Amino acid sequence: MFIEGNIPDSYQRKMNSFIKQMKKELPKLATRQASQKALEVINKTIVNTLGGSADLTGSNLTKTSEMKTVTSSKFSGNYIHYGIREHAMGSIMNGVALHKGFIPYGGTFLVFSDYMRASIRLSALMSLRVIYVLTHDSIGLGEDGPTHQPIEHLAILRATPNLNLIRPADIVETAEAWDVALKTNGPTVLALSRQGLKAYRSEKTNKNLVSYGGYILNNISKDRDITLIATGSEIEIAMEASEIMYKEGIKATVVSLPCWELFDKQSEEYKNQVLGNCPRIAIEAASEMGWSKYIGENGIFIGMKSFGASGPASDLYNHFNITSKSIIDSAKLLLK
Repeated sequence: MFIEGNIPDSYQRKMNSFIKQMKKELPKLATRQASQKALEVINKTIVNTLGGSADLTGSNLTKTSEMKTVTSSKFSGNYIHYGIREHAMGSIMNGVALHKGFIPYGGTFLVFSDYMRASIRLSALMSLRVIYVLTHDSIGLGEDGPTHQPIEHLAILRATPNLNLIRPADIVETAEAWDVALKTNGPTVLALSRQGLKAYRSEKTNKNLVSYGGYILNNISKDRDITLIATGSEIEIAMEASEIMYKEGIKATVVSLPCWELFDKQSEEYKNQVLGNCPRIAIEAASEMGWSKYIGENGIFIGMKSFGASGPASDLYNHFNITSKSIIDSAKLLLK
């Protein structure tokens, strides 16, 4: 069982219980914090996880309470401090995954994925179960400025064949993302936020909705006027816009699209049901590249068209017009 890297039955029971509890509590957390909470459940029930970070453990939140560090004199631990060596971290995780037995995951900032692109590409090429925990995933990281704010990185990673990129919007989606990653025979990137995000998933279903890649988050009406498609931290902005528009008589359905790769594998019937036969607006604090296949020629994209800037997250979202007002103005333009 160990060398095959199987997941024990007790894991699913514990994870399902955790998700059920989070749907009741709906805590406002950064998804990197949500990831750490999910990892507490995972690492206590799956003994063969091997965590780590490239000198950003305190920021990525990849180490859980009972994990022990691997050192030069003691190899019995299950957490590696890789240092500022992203490429080496990715390469080591690939080697561990090839050996089998362990399930390796490692963290750094999303923008630093540039330093291990070759490792990530090889994970995908060899279909290795390696999990990349890439935090500080947008301009929402704030004052560190444009050198640390990923813009083109989501598009680059989504363009990599056989790689799932999941950008969850709250603690429930984050837990579901981990569940998907653990069961995938291939690499997964988890793109996680620095800033706190509202939780919306309070439904009673036991289905892992992230496993579908995309789904309707707020079913305003069967005869919707417009579809708002978002990922991660921008779900909150889309939901706010939808609530305002509803009061103005505009029915805007919000679709969460955390994983394009999984969504693209669904049936045409399911995809059409989710996206709807109406004008569409996509909202993501990143490059527009790739969004046209979901919003069509007449859709509108609200996101980044340049590098970022230094400042508080809320100021940056306003500066780059990634706001509920921009969404509402765009919706009214499309519905003229």
